[in-house]
Amino acid sequence: MHSAVVHPEAWPKVKWPFAYDAALEQRVKSLLARMSDEDKVGQIIQADIASVTPEEVRKYRLGSILAGGNSKPGGKLSGGKAWLELSDAFYHASVDTTDGGLGIPVLFGVDAVHGHNDVVGATIFPQNSALGAMRDPALVAEIAAATAEEARATGINWTFAPTLTVPQDDRWGRAFEGYSEDPAVVASYAAAVVEGLQGKPGTAGFLDNAHVIASAKHFVGDGSTTDGKDQGDAQVSEANLRDVASAGYPPAIAAGVQTVMASFSSWNGAKMSGHKGLLTDVLKGRMDFQGFVVGDWNGHGQVPGCTNEDCPQAINAGMDMFMAPDSWRGLYKNTLAEVKSGVIPMSRLDDAVSRILRVKMRLGLFDKGSPSSQVSDNPSYALGSPEHRALARRAVRETLVLLKNHDGILPLNPKQRILVAGDGADNIPKQSGGWTLTWQGTGTTNADFPNAQSIWDGIREQVAAAGGTAQLSVDGKYTQKPDVAIVVYGENPYAEFQGDIPNLLFSPGDSSNLDMIRRLRAQGIPVVSVFLSGRPLWVNREINASNAFVAAWLPGSEGGGVADVILRTAAGAINHDFHGKLAYSWPRTAVQTPLNVGQKNYNPQFPFGYGLTYKDKDTLGKLSEVSGVKDSAVAPGLYLQRGKPVAGLTLQLTGANGATTDEVVAPASSRDGSVRITAIDYKAQEDARRIEWSGAGTASVALHSSSPLDQDRQTNGDVLLVTTMKVDALAPGKVSLAVACGDKCGASMPMDAMLATLPKGKWLRVGIPLKCFREAGADMTRIDVPFRLQSAAKATLSIARVALGTDVDKQLACPTH
Repeated sequence: MHSAVVHPEAWPKVKWPFAYDAALEQRVKSLLARMSDEDKVGQIIQADIASVTPEEVRKYRLGSILAGGNSKPGGKLSGGKAWLELSDAFYHASVDTTDGGLGIPVLFGVDAVHGHNDVVGATIFPQNSALGAMRDPALVAEIAAATAEEARATGINWTFAPTLTVPQDDRWGRAFEGYSEDPAVVASYAAAVVEGLQGKPGTAGFLDNAHVIASAKHFVGDGSTTDGKDQGDAQVSEANLRDVASAGYPPAIAAGVQTVMASFSSWNGAKMSGHKGLLTDVLKGRMDFQGFVVGDWNGHGQVPGCTNEDCPQAINAGMDMFMAPDSWRGLYKNTLAEVKSGVIPMSRLDDAVSRILRVKMRLGLFDKGSPSSQVSDNPSYALGSPEHRALARRAVRETLVLLKNHDGILPLNPKQRILVAGDGADNIPKQSGGWTLTWQGTGTTNADFPNAQSIWDGIREQVAAAGGTAQLSVDGKYTQKPDVAIVVYGENPYAEFQGDIPNLLFSPGDSSNLDMIRRLRAQGIPVVSVFLSGRPLWVNREINASNAFVAAWLPGSEGGGVADVILRTAAGAINHDFHGKLAYSWPRTAVQTPLNVGQKNYNPQFPFGYGLTYKDKDTLGKLSEVSGVKDSAVAPGLYLQRGKPVAGLTLQLTGANGATTDEVVAPASSRDGSVRITAIDYKAQEDARRIEWSGAGTASVALHSSSPLDQDRQTNGDVLLVTTMKVDALAPGKVSLAVACGDKCGASMPMDAMLATLPKGKWLRVGIPLKCFREAGADMTRIDVPFRLQSAAKATLSIARVALGTDVDKQLACPTH
């Protein structure tokens, strides 16, 4: 085990690009002298718009607000006008001095990480793992500048970007947020993105009305965690942490990045949010970072000895602003008490507040008025402007990587009869991925993207213009035999820990895409695979079955960029050649991870830097179809699939008499007959279970885990326990859903009111926030029964799937206490 002790003198020395500004320092000093303890504590706390009102910002004089991935104006997906009105409301509250306040303007931060992706109508650029394939810092800078323009058009002045992680294990659910596994590629982009977002220090455009505050994240080692576990432990040497994980920070600081976000993760057992050696001695000392450090979503609560509402350790270690989305009220109260008692030294508080004030003053917050008064009348700043969409389309063209092109099938003649198949073909949410309108990128449709084009629409448009014929068929069936098929498929959207996977198998347990490709080939139809993913995955079978294979990553809103490259012009010429080169090594097996260029015995299927062009001869032979996966490991958070418990879980029936039957296989019933389970059809034969309660007393069906499950990370976010279910018959009273964490530990949520509103006989995804169970007393770090459905009344319910997720048809609110 490596040590968590840091040696600052061994880290890169960086020069902050701003000279000492006597006027600025005097202004900060003068304002600080007028601030009360309450004013100062307010400045170091950031609350989420779903948990704070403008009036509370005024009352508590909070320094910042944020909109988390699922937080929207009025609680619903919104366009620019609603965001701008909300920004104005919070601004006016923050500068209100009627009660004696000092009127310090609030910062408003969002995760604009691949465009202004929270807002309906915004340009959605390719995700970072795609941008790394371009090897084009200048284009990345243009993308960042366009993102900043669209953000400012909606009143937002701070984005939590760029992500400078260097993912070392592709099983990590945030791998798509990293530009590359190679620290040199990440370092080459860092300054470009920062200057695109903020402007270049020393120029008139720096932090003007077309730019936003940037935040380099997540400091440091978030991509180096063992087994790719999100919020996990980076068990690496100090030299590795410095040379790999932190490679992007020196150039970002030299470019003047105004904020740095501390990571959720740990380094050799020590939480980053409480690591003074890294936050203060290295980042602020050796690297001369003079902006401010902000935490991640309640990340301070994971520091030993802390809770979400109480953590002086983080401030004393060097964090300057708590991201306390829903915990800010208790945190404000406790932090204020700790300031007054001296637990948090006044010198440390003053330093934190001074750093925040300097950033606000550099941005001109005190001088420029309301967000709406700063919106430029330049039409190119508008959401989804033609200029920004053209830029995004160019980026799509540059990110595509050609892995196979047998017999030079690409580029395709657009005058042919072309079949376009696969569930990713006409699916803008799927081609955009996580952090798109919602946190997980789920729960949206093409209609939510008014300024966007699906991959299908891009192909259809160009084929029609050339005189060819294009047909869309998700399942690959057709009425007239096509000359060629383009099949678009890949990962479904995810973000953060929801995307953590146990191995690199693509779509384990679901061979529908592979079956479709093989069926088309057997019918004499050549197939071009367009693969959508945030990371390399083991797809040897799909590559073998396809005539050509394109890694399209997560291209965002401009699906036409795919057509630009894979189709010829109407005259038969190459329109755009492939440009992208792998920024991530592609695995030879599904268990070949970690896999990074430069490591010992490096032997990938496709190496870092690989990518064919149209002038290259494809010599790829048949690939091995042995995945290397020896067990039936499933993705974390999946409990019941196709009516059956996943590996490691068993189904139990407990009757009204308290007797439990383990390892139930349908059909079965409890010993007293009070609850019965049978197999029924949902989408396939016997892929769901019907549960019937007799009403003789409280009886239940439950999933029991062979080892306790840690759901703490998921509970800290907006993750739900989601059941795909159908109400068949329901008598009033006493249906509940519970979790358990050992003897006399657990929590139960009443379901009667919700179930009564559901249409009978209709399958729906029903969700309960995990935080409801935590608030009701469950210890979410050791759940041994992740699902128990029980009833004391006569009822018949059917279930097909139980899993953690965010995409639901109906959500139960936490009971109020």
